[in-house]
Amino acid sequence: MAGSTFGNNISITTWGESHGKALGVVIDGFPAGMKLTEEDIQIYLDRRKPGQSKFTTARQEGDKVSILSGVFNDVTTGTPISLMVENTDQHSKDYGNIATAFRPGHGDYGYIEKYGFRDYRGGGRSSGRETIGRVAAGAVCAKLLQELGVTVCAYTKSIGDIKIYDFDLSERDNNPLCMPDPTAAKKAEEYLEACMLNHDSAGGIVECLISGVPAGVGDPVFEKLDAKLAGALTSIGAVKGVEIGDGFVASKTVGSINNDKFKMENGSVVKLTNHSGGILGGISDGDDIIARCAIKPTPSIAQAQKTVNEAHEDINIEIHGRHDPVIVPRAVVVVEAMCAITVCDAMLSHMTDRIDFIKEFYKK
Repeated sequence: MAGSTFGNNISITTWGESHGKALGVVIDGFPAGMKLTEEDIQIYLDRRKPGQSKFTTARQEGDKVSILSGVFNDVTTGTPISLMVENTDQHSKDYGNIATAFRPGHGDYGYIEKYGFRDYRGGGRSSGRETIGRVAAGAVCAKLLQELGVTVCAYTKSIGDIKIYDFDLSERDNNPLCMPDPTAAKKAEEYLEACMLNHDSAGGIVECLISGVPAGVGDPVFEKLDAKLAGALTSIGAVKGVEIGDGFVASKTVGSINNDKFKMENGSVVKLTNHSGGILGGISDGDDIIARCAIKPTPSIAQAQKTVNEAHEDINIEIHGRHDPVIVPRAVVVVEAMCAITVCDAMLSHMTDRIDFIKEFYKK
């Protein structure tokens, strides 16, 4: 299928379907010499795997990763890194009643019009399980970024209308909703329980904080760093909107407030504020990069809904099976992974932006 490859210097190609034998990713262009184990990757995959709380699908998958190539003696070799996760708990029979129906909120109709065929078992390539490859690749890129002094951290900013007010990152992993505010998390859990009683679902917002990226990363026209991040994040199935920095709030303010003033501090150029979200003119400005994305409610709900089937007949449908009542918590690590891949790729590109950088590298 076209469109399964992302990146320039480091490229990733994800493969596999929700109910196929396995899913995975091939990472090409990754440098040699970095220590890498399956445990490094598993930490990230464990954050997105299903069946961890009542707010996620009951599908029981260990999501255990295997490194098939590109690593020898726990060190990257510079050749393509292939990673695989086997599917072990598919219930394809759960999808028999929607084999010929276009599920509301899903890509079924578009798939039929594009390909004349679709894998209805869990959505095939459009399933959230496709993100396994992204998360595995993101774990590898995040480790390289850590060695460069860059950290990437995402968290749930809101679910429905319930927003975080206090921020304690250590709390993110202490609740099933990945909210760094325990009070907001409790309120959000109550809200979700009400949605579940009504056989309904909820959406929310994931925010990602990227710290340590030096100024100068990105490009001024079509390869803007914020454009690359927006493209990476909107490629995640449930994402319907992206903001950088103040985002849409910037449209309601004035230039004298929105402009980030510069000053010198300890011999370095710094900003007094960060309305830009760390990117100006498509290029990083040295401040924290802040990206935010809107996640739609899970489209698979047990309520009766009107739709059309492949015979173009009006029908009613109830979607059964095992589905997340909210996608947001499991999307947190996916957002984190896509940001890590994007920034890692852009930073490697920055190494060749100036002749003095190239001369420094090849200096004998």
